[in-house]
Amino acid sequence: MNRLKTDVVIVGAGPAGLSAAIELRKLGVGNVLVVDREQQAGGIPRHCHHIGFGMRDQHRILTGPAYAARQVQLAERYGVEILTETTVTGWDSATCLTATRPDGLTQIQSSAVLLATGCRERPRSARLIPGSRPAGIFTTGSLQNFVHVHHHPVGKRALVIGADHVGFSAVLTLKEAGVDVVGIVTEFSRHQTFLPYKLVSADRHRVPVLTDLKVQRILGKQRVEAVELADVRDGSSRTIPCDTIVFTGNWIPDYELGYAGGLAIDPHGHSPRVNLRLQTSVKGVFAAGNLIHAAETADVAALGGRHAARSIRTYLDLGDWPDGESIPIEIAPPLEWVSPHTIYPGEQSAPQGRFILRVTQVLDRPTLRIWQGSRCIWQHRYRVLIPNLPVYASDQWLDQIENKNTPIRFEIIE
Repeated sequence: MNRLKTDVVIVGAGPAGLSAAIELRKLGVGNVLVVDREQQAGGIPRHCHHIGFGMRDQHRILTGPAYAARQVQLAERYGVEILTETTVTGWDSATCLTATRPDGLTQIQSSAVLLATGCRERPRSARLIPGSRPAGIFTTGSLQNFVHVHHHPVGKRALVIGADHVGFSAVLTLKEAGVDVVGIVTEFSRHQTFLPYKLVSADRHRVPVLTDLKVQRILGKQRVEAVELADVRDGSSRTIPCDTIVFTGNWIPDYELGYAGGLAIDPHGHSPRVNLRLQTSVKGVFAAGNLIHAAETADVAALGGRHAARSIRTYLDLGDWPDGESIPIEIAPPLEWVSPHTIYPGEQSAPQGRFILRVTQVLDRPTLRIWQGSRCIWQHRYRVLIPNLPVYASDQWLDQIENKNTPIRFEIIE
C-alpha cells in the first residue's frame, strides 16, 4: 500500500475544493493535497460551455471550462498537489483516508480533512417515473459528457424536464449538439432561474417554458417516442412527441463518504451537518460547497471553500472543536432545508454573512422569521420566493442568541 502524509487533504477538485486549497496555501499551510476521482480536475464547470462563471469569486465572467482551467492553474501556482483518478473508499481514522489509484491502494494521513464532493442529479430511476426504459434519457451531467467530452449524438427532438438553472443550461448544450428543443417542463407556475439565463437560453432559441406540468409516463420501447404530461391543477394530460428527455436538477449531495465516516447527516438536505465554521460532527473533518447545500453556482461554492479554509487554518493553529453543545436549527414547510445546520455558542458570522435556504413552492411577499423559543430575533419580507432558487437570510441576529439549550427556528409566514 502507498502511504501519503499531508497537512490537509481535500476530497473533490471542483470549485469548493480548489478554492479552499488555494486559500489554505495563501494562509501559509504547508502541504495541501486535493484528490478527485475524475481524470481531470475542475469539477462540473469543465462540462458547462456557457458563460457566467467566476463573477463573485474571480470578479470576471468566464465559460465553465475557462473557469475550471483557471482554478487548476491557480492551485498549481500556489503549490497545491492535485491527484486525479483517485477514489476515496473509506476511513482508517477521522483524518486518515484510504483510496484507490491506478498504481494501487493508497493511505492518506493528514491533520484535517475537507469534504468537497459536491452534489449530483437524481437519475430517472430515482424519480419514480412510470413507463418503459428506452434509450434517449439523460441527466444534464450525462448530456454534457455525451456532447462536450465524448462528442456523441444525443437525438433530434428533446424535451427538458426542469426549469431551474441547469435546465436552461441543458437547452444550450442541446442546441450546440444540433437538437431541436420542443420545450422546458416544470411542475411549478413559473421558471426557477434568473431572467438573464432565460433570455440567453430559452428565449434566444424560442423554446417554450411549459408550466404546471409534471411527467406522468415515458412512452417508447427501443427509443423514447413521447412523454405524457399531467397538469398539476386539473389532472388533464397531454402527450409531446420527442426522442430525447433531459432530467435536470433534483439534486442530492454526494454524502456517502461522510456517512461512511460516521458524520451526522442532516435529515432535510441529506448532507453532513456543519456549524458556522463548516465543522462536521467528527473532529478534524470539515465540509463545504454543494455537499452541504443544494446546487448553487460555482462561485458560491468557491466562496464557501474559502470560508472552510480559514476555519481549517484556525483549527490547525488552535485545535478548537465543538464539544457537543451546538445549537440546532429547526425548519418547517414550506422551507426545504437550511445551511449551515447548527450554531456553536459564540460564533458571530456565517459563511458570506448569511444562511442559505430553499422553499418547496412559489410564495408571494412572504416573511421569514427566526425564533429562539418565544422570541422573534430577526425577520425579513421578500418580494417572492421560488423553488430551486436560493433564499438568503442575514446572520445579523447571531448576537441575540441567549440560551444555548434552546433551538433556533426558521419559519415562513405568508
